[in-house]
Amino acid sequence: MIKKRVLLWDWTNSRDVPSAMDAVNFEHICAVSNWNTWTPAELKNRAPFRPMVRTKDQLAGQDWENVLHSNQPIIHFLNEPERAGVSAAEAASLWEQHMVPLRSQHGKKLVSPSCASDANGKKWITEFLERVKTHPPDFLGMHYYGTNGDEAIKYITELHNEHSHLPVIVSEIASISRDKGQVYAFTAKLANWMDGTGWVHEYGFFGCMRHVADGFVSPEAQLMDANGHFTELMERLMTEEPVKA
Repeated sequence: MIKKRVLLWDWTNSRDVPSAMDAVNFEHICAVSNWNTWTPAELKNRAPFRPMVRTKDQLAGQDWENVLHSNQPIIHFLNEPERAGVSAAEAASLWEQHMVPLRSQHGKKLVSPSCASDANGKKWITEFLERVKTHPPDFLGMHYYGTNGDEAIKYITELHNEHSHLPVIVSEIASISRDKGQVYAFTAKLANWMDGTGWVHEYGFFGCMRHVADGFVSPEAQLMDANGHFTELMERLMTEEPVKA
């Protein structure tokens, strides 16, 4: 059985509907992420957790203490930094100062910043990887949002090929179509392709939360409804291999 799917569990679930975690079928779930450094208490060790240093702020205080004392093997670094005003040069300096010692002293595997799938994101990650080539990441993180499955596969493949063929973690991906059939087809196509692609280490479909995050993402791609119950799409990702469109 292939097990590469990361459950993107929004932090508000821990606040509002923590019991929903008890309804998760972990058969195809390899890990859980919540864009934070703290582990959801409701996870109860049922799957690995992926701590994320989402912004520069998480490099200090309790968040950084969480990372330093984590027993989890993979740590994510920065979420769409190019949209948060963090330059590649600054991120590279922070990488060398904070993240590289996590690997050399604590044996952690490191995920590069995950940038948006647009020209600015591509330019940013290219500069970052050039600046940290002495201490490169273990995994190339990336996001992808769009409507065309073939274009998504092309983008992910090109980014992988352009950057030393690093193993890839697609830390966020989803169709932004408002058509349910298109969303399901995109999700099935990408899940099945990533499951069958050796250099894709793991991936997370966005997103498991009660309310749509913003006007960009599609309500049809939600994995949880407003009442905290899982959608049909979530059920498919939890139980199907291959995923049916």
